[in-house]
Amino acid sequence: MGIQQEQPPVTPPPLSTPLRTATADLFGDPIDSHPLWFKQSSFLSPDFDSESYISDLRTFVPFETLRSELQSHLSSLKHELVELINRDYADFVNLSTKLVDVDAAVLRMRAPLIEIREKILGFRGAVEGSLLSLQGGLRQRAEASAAREILELLLDTSHVVSKDLNTNAMDIGSWVHKVEKLIKELHSVPADGFNGDLQTAERGHLSNGVSIQHAETGIILRETQSMLLERIASEMNRLKFYFAHAKNLPFIENMEKRIQNASSLLDTSLGHCFVDGLIHKDANAVYNCLRAYAAVDNTRNAEEIFRSTVVAPLVQKVIPYSAPGVVGGSIGDELEEDYKQIKHLIAEDCTFLLEISSTENSGLHVFSFLANSILKEVLWAIQQGKPGAFSPGRPTEFLKNYKSSLGFLADLEGYCPSRSAVANFRAEAVYVDFMRLWNIGVYFSLRFQEIAGSLDSALVGSGLTPIQKSDSEQGGSQYMTLKQSLTLMECLRSCWREDVLVISISDKFLRLTLQLVSRYANWLSAGLSARRTRNSGTNSPFEWALAAAPDDFVYIIHDLDHLAAEVCGNYVDDVFEILNSCSTEVLDLVKHSILQGGKSLKDLVPSVIDSIIETLVEKSNEELKQLHGIVAAYRMTKKPPPVRHSHYVSGVLRPLKVFLDGERASTYLTEETKGKLVQGAAFKITGRYNELAADIVNTARKTETSLQRIRKGAQRRAGASSDVSDHNVSETDRICMQLFLDIQLVAPQDKQGEISF
Repeated sequence: MGIQQEQPPVTPPPLSTPLRTATADLFGDPIDSHPLWFKQSSFLSPDFDSESYISDLRTFVPFETLRSELQSHLSSLKHELVELINRDYADFVNLSTKLVDVDAAVLRMRAPLIEIREKILGFRGAVEGSLLSLQGGLRQRAEASAAREILELLLDTSHVVSKDLNTNAMDIGSWVHKVEKLIKELHSVPADGFNGDLQTAERGHLSNGVSIQHAETGIILRETQSMLLERIASEMNRLKFYFAHAKNLPFIENMEKRIQNASSLLDTSLGHCFVDGLIHKDANAVYNCLRAYAAVDNTRNAEEIFRSTVVAPLVQKVIPYSAPGVVGGSIGDELEEDYKQIKHLIAEDCTFLLEISSTENSGLHVFSFLANSILKEVLWAIQQGKPGAFSPGRPTEFLKNYKSSLGFLADLEGYCPSRSAVANFRAEAVYVDFMRLWNIGVYFSLRFQEIAGSLDSALVGSGLTPIQKSDSEQGGSQYMTLKQSLTLMECLRSCWREDVLVISISDKFLRLTLQLVSRYANWLSAGLSARRTRNSGTNSPFEWALAAAPDDFVYIIHDLDHLAAEVCGNYVDDVFEILNSCSTEVLDLVKHSILQGGKSLKDLVPSVIDSIIETLVEKSNEELKQLHGIVAAYRMTKKPPPVRHSHYVSGVLRPLKVFLDGERASTYLTEETKGKLVQGAAFKITGRYNELAADIVNTARKTETSLQRIRKGAQRRAGASSDVSDHNVSETDRICMQLFLDIQLVAPQDKQGEISF
């Protein structure tokens, strides 16, 4: 041991004081505590690595500091070790006396452990051998199962190929021969009226001369033929299944040509039977034939046969396209009457097949006669007989044909038994191609040019164009007074007319509506801005605003008020009625956008009023310039103080009075608007009068002061008494008196404090 028994024990420290007392500082932290980066717990980690520990710390801790901390930690550990030894010193000394004959005890315990280990290893080897044997057996079993499946597939294929309708022992050649013979007999019976075992019965029927029995016999033969073909189709379906799953096997490859011949023969026979059933409208035969087509997954042939046999003759009666340029059913490229006739013919001659194919739980939902037979033939007939029907170059006729086509499609969807059938019908390629031919984007572009172009034409004129009453009444808006405003209202209503709007692109027409309002508002605001800045020039687009008189702006104010009221009132209601099928959220957005457009028109009224006021103030300023005559009248003169107003005063407010008393202002301006005009004009006129009067008075006072200074200097030089004063009224006082009299006449007030004339 590291400590001998004869050495005296280390004297333990008193129990009352620990070995290392850490003195706490002012904030309660030990003074000799380790820094935060020194983690003592890191040394106790099982995966502790000294090199990585040092490399991590060297980036921000110097080696000297790290060494000092490690030495301090080592010293602490040694002190703790000594403390532990001193605490249990008696047990530590007696430890060596208790470890007697340890090796013998270890040997006694090792023997049974070795024995158990050998038994476990032996058992483990036996289990591994059994497991390998079992895995090998399972592998062989899986291989045998796979081989058995292939063999069964080959046997079933051979069995099906060699299967007779009555026996199962024929080879492929005999089976094909039997099928050919059976199909020929089945096709010959409806043609000649007897065959095989039916010859005796048919001869009896012929001798009696009863034609009804011939029809009954034909029905029986068609039904029998269709049932046999359905059985053959089911067997052929099995052949195709086996061929698809084992087509790489030599046995199957040798039969490929025979299977194809048999399939071709079945398709031909099934086609003849299906055509015969369609011609005679034999529901049972048609039903069996459809099940046969569905069994062999050959729906396209059935749809094409129905199209060529039944649908094509019906459509050509309405839209003959065999001879170019020949149009039947209607004049030109209009389709509405053609669709009416086609819908009537479909209801008469095609309903029986559509009802059969939509029979519940029949498995015939795989057919799409509506799309691949009826719609495909109608589309082909229109493309060949009336190609101009799809042309958006004539927007009115195009929209009429488009809406008629949507009605025709809706009528076809009425034959669908469920919503899923409607979705499948719309997903068909023919349906997609049919809708793609109607180029709604080009149609909207033409309508956009037509509607927006008419508004632009009305706005590019060199002046405002008042309209006559008859023109206003014809436009349907008897409240409008300008041609530009009437054109805007007509264009806005054109966007939502029944013969213009396409619901599927109503968002584009809404955008056009807002663009029209914005175009009119920009035209008016730009003209007012050009009028304020006097932005004139050759071919200026704002010439109308520069040449407009205040009375012309009365029309604009009137039209803006009624346009805003109409857009935010009846117009919004009409749009809501058209879009009533949309969600509430969409309707709210539409209403908000249109109301915002109406508000933009209403917001232009103050600018127009300001433009009128500026014009009236300019005219009044011409009269105010005569204020300078007051100075000339009293300067350097002995004219007595004034007793009456100046002659110019009566003309200062004359332009405003003439404007308000005019016919247009009296007819089209509301009292509220008149009040705003009077207040605005009076405020600016009196403000200008105040500026001129103040300037005149200030100038007069300065001049008078200078003259008095000069006069007094002259008197002193002449020896006259300087205290002599002129008790007469000065020039400035007389000027102020005249201005006071003028102001009393310029701005008289009534009892309510409002300006009156």
